[in-house]
Parts: sequence; C-alpha cells; structure tokens
Amino acid sequence: MHPRKLQLCGSLLLATGIAALISPAYAHDPVFGIGPHVLFKDGVELKLGAHVEKSDRRETEYEFEFKYGITGDWVAGASVGDDRSTGKGPSDSGRAATTLSTKYRFWRNDQFAAQESAALFGKVILDDADTPRNRVTEPDGNDYILGLAYGYEGRKWYRWASVRHRFNADTRANTERPDVWLVDIVGGIRFFPTGYYEPDWVWMLELNGEIVDSANPLINGNRVRLGGDSWFLSPGLMWTYRNIAIKTGVQLPVYDTLAGDQEPDDYRAVLELEWHL
Repeated sequence: MHPRKLQLCGSLLLATGIAALISPAYAHDPVFGIGPHVLFKDGVELKLGAHVEKSDRRETEYEFEFKYGITGDWVAGASVGDDRSTGKGPSDSGRAATTLSTKYRFWRNDQFAAQESAALFGKVILDDADTPRNRVTEPDGNDYILGLAYGYEGRKWYRWASVRHRFNADTRANTERPDVWLVDIVGGIRFFPTGYYEPDWVWMLELNGEIVDSANPLINGNRVRLGGDSWFLSPGLMWTYRNIAIKTGVQLPVYDTLAGDQEPDDYRAVLELEWHL
C-alpha cells in the first residue's frame, strides 16, 4: 500500500478508536442542570429517580421518565411520579404532575476527542397532580419551561451552561404564582479516562440559580411578598457502565434574597438510574 494511504488509514483507525473511547462521555447531562444531549434515532431512555427537598417540610418525589429519539437531533419524553410531603403542617402524598418534554439539538461541532453542541429545551408540567388541593397554592393550569443549553464534552474535561424560564399559572384562587428564571453553570472532570467496557466516573460541580419574579398577591386577606434569588453550589457524580448510568448529587444553598417570610431550603438531593436502549 502507498505510504500516504497507509498513513491515512492509520489516522482513521486512531480517530475511530478515540471516538469509541469517548462515547460514554456523550451519554448524559448534568445532575441538576440540563445539557444538549439527545438520543440517537429510535433510541430509548428509561429513568428512575428520587428527588428530595428539605426546608420546614421534606418533599420527596419518585419519578419514572421515558424518552424517545425522534431523530438524531430531536428527542421527546414524558414522566410520571409520586409526591410525598412531611414536616410542618399535615403530611400528604399522591400522584405527581405529569410532564411532557422535548429537546432539539440545533448545533454540533465535532472535534478531535471532544464535542460541542447546543440545544433548545421545552417542558409542559400538566395540572393533573393528585395530592390534597389547596386553592391558595395549587396551580389552576399548566406550567411551561423554555430554555437553551450548551455543552462541551471531552475525554477529561466537561462544561455545560443553560438558562430556562418557567412560566407559572395562577392558583385556583386567582393568586399570582411568579415566573422563575433558572440558570446553571457546570464543570466536570474525568480523573481517570476509561474505555467503554470499564466503569466510568465523572465528577461535577454546579452553580444553580433560581431568580423568582417579584409579586405581592393577596392571600387570605393579607398581602404576601414573593420573589427573590436563591443560589446553590452542587457537587455531583455520574457513574456509567456501557449503556447504564447512575447520577447523584446534593444542592447546598450559598446565597438567597428571598422576600417576606419565605422559608429557604436546607438542601436538595437527587439519585437517578438511567438505561439507554
């Protein structure tokens, strides 16, 4: 074989080998934020998750989510779950709100042993939760989330950024529920690069912000101040083996300017199991 052709074949084999090695890096999003990851065409993702939020009450949600790759750049999904709440006030439990979501990757830049991409994100949170209703706090309609996500994923280093806006419906008592901006900045590192047939560990640190619009609704005859900022520093871990992943992390509050008598969160935690088919 001609030396130049031999060199070209060697380069292609090397690139293919590196792509095979880094394929686990392209499989998942951050723990608390969102990334631009989508499924391959006709791909399926199944996820089981537990989410805990602790303030003056402990809110626990168990979730099952199904996603389907419509194309190689477009994915859609749906989730159902169960809510449990204990602590200050009466305890309650019931079916969580159903969610419908979609993500479209509109930009992708493949590099040597790395990939950059960006995607648009949308979610509808249906008003079908089956928990004890409170006209003052429960929504009277669907909530909507729209967002934009960016990601860089390589053999060792990761970075993600996203911004989302949540449009909240008013309550059943026509009380305003203010909209929320969600901001996520995430860095990740794989300390020891591994192959597809070996367990893979990626450590992440996220900065998650929630910026709630100001509102002063009338509740039970009293004016209540709502709104303010909350920021969380969130260490997380993503463990993958072939097409299975476990993600876990904890959100720790570092700063807030909540208006009125709103109770800040003590912590939030998540544990998720994903299976790609």
